[in-house]
Amino acid sequence: MIRAFVTGGTGFIGANVVRSLLASGYHVRCLVRPTSRLDNLRGLDVELVQGDLRDRDLAAKMQGCQVLFHVAALYSLWQADREALYQNNAIATQNVLAAAREAKIERTVYTSSVAAIGVGEAGTPVDETYQSPLTKLVGDYKKSKFLAEQEAKKAISLAQDVVIVNPSTPIGAWDIKPTPTGDIILRFLRQQMPAYVNTGLNLIHVQDVAQGHLLALEKGKTGSRYILGNQNLTLKEFLELLAQVTVKPAPTQTLPVWLPLSVAWIDEKLLAPLGKTPSVPLDGVKMAQQKMYYKADKAVRELGLPQTNLTIAVQDAVNWFLERGYVDQF
Repeated sequence: MIRAFVTGGTGFIGANVVRSLLASGYHVRCLVRPTSRLDNLRGLDVELVQGDLRDRDLAAKMQGCQVLFHVAALYSLWQADREALYQNNAIATQNVLAAAREAKIERTVYTSSVAAIGVGEAGTPVDETYQSPLTKLVGDYKKSKFLAEQEAKKAISLAQDVVIVNPSTPIGAWDIKPTPTGDIILRFLRQQMPAYVNTGLNLIHVQDVAQGHLLALEKGKTGSRYILGNQNLTLKEFLELLAQVTVKPAPTQTLPVWLPLSVAWIDEKLLAPLGKTPSVPLDGVKMAQQKMYYKADKAVRELGLPQTNLTIAVQDAVNWFLERGYVDQF
């Protein structure tokens, strides 16, 4: 039985990766913090070890495992989390990969993000060969993921067997926090979304993302990166898909971007320093000004990445939120 060490197993993508590994017969060891919420792993036959991504003895915790899935990352669009983003993404990845070398891990799948790639001009879909300069990446989350991916490339240059995967926007079950896209689904279900910003994104079923991780382990080329994505949709099209699945009306009014931009700027720059919890992240609004479209042809061709119909993904996400009481009435 192959032993897989997984970081980030309590999160959205990680919880789905863990389930895919178990279904494929792997023994799974998950690194969890003492304060981690373990709901996404409850009832699963996994080995839990407590620790932190930056622990000096991380290699000892990996001993006996053959493969590593480094899925963990801090996701935040709040500017106040700037330092934490670099610590938990870039610096932590450097430590995790160094620990993997010390522990003689045979192969690592590193979970980057399309955020590290950047966006094409005027909403043009881009592939793995594209790279925005660091200075053009919007926000510290994207920049921290770019720098974390550079750490993976440094490890590869040291002859470490690492495959990089770049998920786009996953939707589906186990979105426990939830993610910003999960939050859109919840606000839609609660009928709290009267208008929308004219943006676009690439969506994929989270189970396909999880399967893409296993396929990258089995078939991925060392040093390559693979976009794990599926379909490019405008936010309007995504909301119409939600309306189709839920039989609820989609909002028809667009929101001029200056409005959320103004609210976000006031929240983060003026009110947050006074102790008020901001409601709209400034970096999130800035990102929404760009259509985030990608091409996953390479992963489909070389890995056999599944391309589940997004209607199924949306239905699975809606069902999961409803079954766990995220929405009072439906």
